Amino acid sequence: MGMTSKLIHKYNIAGPRYTSYPTVPYWEADTFSALAWQDNVQTSFTESNAHEGLSIYIHLPFCESLCTFCGCNKRITKRHEVEEPYINYVLKEWALYCELFEGKPHIKELHLGGGTPTFFSPENLQTLITGILEKSTLASQYEFSFEGHPNNTTREHLQTLYDLGFRRVSFGVQDYNLRVQMAIHRIQPFENVQTVTNTAREVGYTSVGHDIIFGLPFQTVAHVQETIEKTKLLQPDRIAFYSYAHVPWIKGNGQRGFHDSDLPTATVKRQQYELGKQLLSEMGYHEIGMDHFALSTDSLYQAMQRQTLHRNFMGYTASKTQMMIGLGVSAISDSWYGFAQNVKDLSSYYQLLDENEIPVYRGHILTQEDVVVRTHILNLMCHFETSWQDDALCFDELPDVLIKLQEMETDGLIAIHSKAIQVTEKGQPFVRNVCMAFDRRLQRQQPKTQLFSMTV
Repeated sequence: MGMTSKLIHKYNIAGPRYTSYPTVPYWEADTFSALAWQDNVQTSFTESNAHEGLSIYIHLPFCESLCTFCGCNKRITKRHEVEEPYINYVLKEWALYCELFEGKPHIKELHLGGGTPTFFSPENLQTLITGILEKSTLASQYEFSFEGHPNNTTREHLQTLYDLGFRRVSFGVQDYNLRVQMAIHRIQPFENVQTVTNTAREVGYTSVGHDIIFGLPFQTVAHVQETIEKTKLLQPDRIAFYSYAHVPWIKGNGQRGFHDSDLPTATVKRQQYELGKQLLSEMGYHEIGMDHFALSTDSLYQAMQRQTLHRNFMGYTASKTQMMIGLGVSAISDSWYGFAQNVKDLSSYYQLLDENEIPVYRGHILTQEDVVVRTHILNLMCHFETSWQDDALCFDELPDVLIKLQEMETDGLIAIHSKAIQVTEKGQPFVRNVCMAFDRRLQRQQPKTQLFSMTV
């Protein structure tokens, strides 16, 4: 076993992806209430709206067919009459939030995710965005983005959203090999991706992203190489290159289009990642945090250079806002001091909004320690370093964390200084493991069953 293989074997354990801290399984439901959440939102809005604005994530859950690799909340239907009622309810939810705000919200960032946002007609998407903007003002240098499906994103979709201020779009590629595509139930030829990528650029989008996944069923190292070589022909501005999170115990049969034995081993997955990373580097892409790569002309790379990179439930983002409001079924909001998730089924979502209730059903109000630990984890995930020069970033169990990290230092994954730690280049693929040492809730209460995907 080579050195890298030994490290993979040692550190490939189940762990969170840290799009939040505390992670969802550790939220304290008993101290959370819709009323506490609303107070939280008002505080955060007052603190941050004027100088940095807020982010909005809108979850559009419908898909015409099920992709078996997907871990998102979705509704499979071919009935497009579901679009209009859903949009009306999302706008009603936004109106309820606007009633809580002291003044008009300044929107810094808006993202449409799913599901398949391009399931919705261009006209209905226009109704949705216009309705959101009617109650808002735009912050300077705002960024609007959406996720498009290469098979159903039309020029009209791209043009309509461009005219509303969208300049960034990402397309799910996953892998170009037909056998892999059949296993994950996501068949889309290279030509479809080429067409939407070129059309987006013709319309005027300044950032076109592709999502590529490694560790998929039947996927070999050669498949990853072939997918990235095809990607090179299109030169997307940014690439999300991430590990398939195999969590069928959470998602039920949605992740059962294949057998566990069809998945690559941890060693093959790491080979896929290493090769992909090397090819992307040779193509001029810079690695951003974890799983993301961008050309030097893209705003994500520039944010990393300026140390303004941020991470939230949308993944990495170029602009930090203290508050993110999630609209739509299952969407998660983040006020910095708390998280709240909307109900996951449509009928409950509609019913609560009919009763003029913000449709949250669970969440977590952060303790002072949570906020401090969250800051460290965010620093590590975004900048591969964190420091406690400022006494406010010290916490009681910090010495225990440093003891826990000593072995990683011995393995050359991190450097520990008197009041800071840095993740080395060798350690960057293991940044989730470094964060786990800081994760006080995980350390105090190890899960009895597997909650998270493997870190490698």
